[in-house]
Amino acid sequence: MIEASQAFAEIKRGAEEILLEDELLAKLKTGKPLKIKAGFDPTAPDLHLGHTVLINKLRQFQQLGHEVIFLIGDFTGMIGDPTGKNVTRKPLTKEDVLANAETYKEQVFKILDPAKTTVAFNSTWMEKLGSAGMLKLASRQTVARMMERDDFKKRYANGQSIAIHEFMYPLVQGWDSVALKADVELGGTDQKFNLLMGRELQKSEGQRPQTVLMMPLLEGLDGIQKMSKSLGNYIGITDTPTDMFGKIMSISDDLMWRYYELLSFKPLSEIENYKANIVEGSNPRDVKIDLAKELIARFHDESTAQAAHQEFINRFQKGAMPENIEEKSVSAPEGKIAIANLLKEAGLVASTSEAIRMIKQGAVKINGEKVADNKGLITINTKAVYQVGKRKFAKVTVVA
Repeated sequence: MIEASQAFAEIKRGAEEILLEDELLAKLKTGKPLKIKAGFDPTAPDLHLGHTVLINKLRQFQQLGHEVIFLIGDFTGMIGDPTGKNVTRKPLTKEDVLANAETYKEQVFKILDPAKTTVAFNSTWMEKLGSAGMLKLASRQTVARMMERDDFKKRYANGQSIAIHEFMYPLVQGWDSVALKADVELGGTDQKFNLLMGRELQKSEGQRPQTVLMMPLLEGLDGIQKMSKSLGNYIGITDTPTDMFGKIMSISDDLMWRYYELLSFKPLSEIENYKANIVEGSNPRDVKIDLAKELIARFHDESTAQAAHQEFINRFQKGAMPENIEEKSVSAPEGKIAIANLLKEAGLVASTSEAIRMIKQGAVKINGEKVADNKGLITINTKAVYQVGKRKFAKVTVVA
């Protein structure tokens, strides 16, 4: 294990806040492997690069010789994390949670070493707690303390409902730390209330309180809002290499450095060299290509990353269409369908209003020809390649 101060410097990379820093350094100086916990509620089947910010930090702890616990919140997932939500989340069924959890396990081992990772489910201890235990746990905090949460406070002020079971979420997350005897818990900056709850409950149980390490929320492709599937600004780790390459190349030059800081495994010295070279006149595009290839190799392999790069060159520097375009069928019961509706039904846009906007911007093509009329109708038995923007293609057949 490397010297404590050096390990501490590596752990701090990209971290937004550590509570408490001197506490973590003291734990590292003991030379003993620490229990590092990060919890993920399996609320959707696929992870995106925003989720990997925490997983990358787990990998770093793992490489430093510490015990990593990838906690799947199959119990908390059925409650629904209220963090940042302005409405009560719909709880998932146990079947949904378990199905999503299986895909999580497959995906995280593209980053973590499975031989050195403990996968835990918080239902293991929460179901044993029983109703009496849950009531005892609920007695640990007051309604006033819960209402200190910014999201609860805003909802109450706006007259929006707060379900009683939502108050249990931070308590259950905190109890996970007690059950695991966690030394360090990782989470996003939006999880501060929940993470600190773990410290409080550990203290009340006579345990040494965990250190809280908060990572920033990764901005999505728009560079403004956090990466989210619901916002459509995400890069999924199960995305095809072609899609992943195109999405990474679409981010701004400024956002590229943020992605390097939080997603790349390259040494900081190498990233600083990139910056210096750009100041001297190098093209930022080439640096972005290196980032795209690194991430694709991580989730696929090296040869796939090279192939995705070559396809990108063929498509965007030579103007060619991709070789394998997904085929889809769109129904037109009345014999015709508006092009805006076709683009939405084919999954090329999120809404008809977006389709109309993209057409007006000249970003929609049919068989390589730019579409000028957003009111055009497509008849049945028509088969064509539709393109939206630079990356989205579909071979669509209109059927009755």
